[in-house]
Amino acid sequence: MRLIIIFLLLSLSSFSDSPKLTKNKVGTDITWMIPADFIAMTPEDLVQRMPSVRAPLAAFTNVERDTELTITTSATQWPDQNLPVAQSFFKSGFRNLFDRVEILREEIKEINGKKFIVFEIETRMNGNRNNEAQKQPILKYTYIQYLVQKDKTLVFSFVCPTRLKTEWQPVATAVMNSVRVK
Repeated sequence: MRLIIIFLLLSLSSFSDSPKLTKNKVGTDITWMIPADFIAMTPEDLVQRMPSVRAPLAAFTNVERDTELTITTSATQWPDQNLPVAQSFFKSGFRNLFDRVEILREEIKEINGKKFIVFEIETRMNGNRNNEAQKQPILKYTYIQYLVQKDKTLVFSFVCPTRLKTEWQPVATAVMNSVRVK
């Protein structure tokens, strides 16, 4: 009887709705697993979503273009690699970027032999009361992790609307736990 129950559970779990992850290489030093159906962002996507002089090392989105996965380099360098100080600095930055921030998780975690600063947050940007098209607030779920190195900081982020958090949170965790940096 136990064998039948175990077989049924394994069979049902193999039909889960979570997306298949495929290995993706970024440059010569970074690999990670990303959802197989994600596509590279177009130049238009990048201009709209990531207005910055510094282009991301990698940027992907789903077909609906409501979820994104990126690797960027931070302008901030931490030559002494003091992770608790860097963690505090990055945390304070969230409060300056959004109208409301709820920190769901904050830790320093070892992933594949490297120590990352990890945050899971939910954010709110208030709408523009003077513009009918932009009146609604923007609510996002973000899983972000920082790899502080001597000469640069790599930033890995997964962002989706808060309404899709339940669907994407396990995927974001799997993606971030798959990161390998030489």
